[in-house]
Amino acid sequence: MSHETIVDNGLLRFLTCGSVDDGKSTLIGRLLYDSKAILADALDALAVSSRKRGLEEVDLSLLTDGLSAEREQGITIDVAYRYFSTGTRKYILADAPGHEQYTRNMVTGASTADLAIVLIDARKGVLPQTRRHLTLAQVMGVRHVVVAINKMDLVGYDEATYQRIRAAVEPLAAKLGVTDLQFIPLSALKGDMVVDRGGQLGWYAGPTLMAYLEGLELGQEDLDAPFRFPVQLVCRPRTEALLDYRGYQGRIESGSVARGDVVTILPSGIRTTVRRVEFFGRDLLRGVVGQSVTLHLSDEVDVSRGDLIAGSVEAPARTRDLNATLCWFSERPLDPMSRLILRHGTREVRANVTAVLGRMDLQTLESVPAEELTMNDIATVSLRLQQPIAADPHSWVRSGGCFILIDEATNATVAAGLVLAQETY
Repeated sequence: MSHETIVDNGLLRFLTCGSVDDGKSTLIGRLLYDSKAILADALDALAVSSRKRGLEEVDLSLLTDGLSAEREQGITIDVAYRYFSTGTRKYILADAPGHEQYTRNMVTGASTADLAIVLIDARKGVLPQTRRHLTLAQVMGVRHVVVAINKMDLVGYDEATYQRIRAAVEPLAAKLGVTDLQFIPLSALKGDMVVDRGGQLGWYAGPTLMAYLEGLELGQEDLDAPFRFPVQLVCRPRTEALLDYRGYQGRIESGSVARGDVVTILPSGIRTTVRRVEFFGRDLLRGVVGQSVTLHLSDEVDVSRGDLIAGSVEAPARTRDLNATLCWFSERPLDPMSRLILRHGTREVRANVTAVLGRMDLQTLESVPAEELTMNDIATVSLRLQQPIAADPHSWVRSGGCFILIDEATNATVAAGLVLAQETY
């Protein structure tokens, strides 16, 4: 009997972004179509819609144009997500709008992305939105960036055009500190270099877009990071058989944990050891980042929802003062007198923005003085919290350095933030 080797390269979360009419909808459609990720009934519906428009071929952009139309009508859709898989990897694709006024939407999509695909129209070259998207990808900690130079069919598949755009992007990426950058020329409409190589880009020796996505090795950063476990629920079944059962449930956001590990409960600072790592009723030798588990501790300590269980080695410091990069979401400008709730992991505390230290000019990539924040502004701010939280710098532990701000009066999310530095409490 022969045994087929099954390859699983894990889950890849990626974001697509680009200026208006760069062909993003067609690219997404081409990825799904050529990778056989569209169900037969959806493909039939797509063909019918294309024929109604008088098209002889299937218009792949229709897969996402419905969402684009809703955005243009002012309907609130933060990010459109699509889930698909190939033989070797599962994908979560976040489709961010291209308009400048939807900068906040791209921030939402980039917050969890491993990779960003930045589209450039080969005819137009680098545009202000290209700079904006590269900047946001770097600010949000996206580790891998693909610059997809699209519509190569409209410039005769000219290598000089590709090289000219690449030469314009590389200094910008270097200034931003983008370290993993891949350039791919392609035609989403014709299919060249998306899933199949096609026959028109023989001068390009690199991978197709799908080959690059399939083969990308995700780093061990999250697994090697310090252990972080925000407590979502304290589980105490009221049954006679489980009278002494006390488990702390949540998702491992970074690192790993095993029986006998010394951990610290924050913000209280109490130290104890892990007695069991339970996963759907069975014990694990080691729980790793991404798993939802129940932790059992050796001591009866005071732990509740909103607390953080962290590895005692390199545990985060408790703080009531944060410096952070903030993206302002609300149509109402920041009011220093607003009553805000800061949500970090599962913990919520009242907060105030005490100072705007500078706003990023996305044209010059420099910080400029600012007295207020308006929608889509990205700025460095100082915050004062009513109670301490245990936060990590975002550049060190990505999950532990993220938070959102909520308007206490309206319960609307008004900003997302990344921790830059902190003072111990």
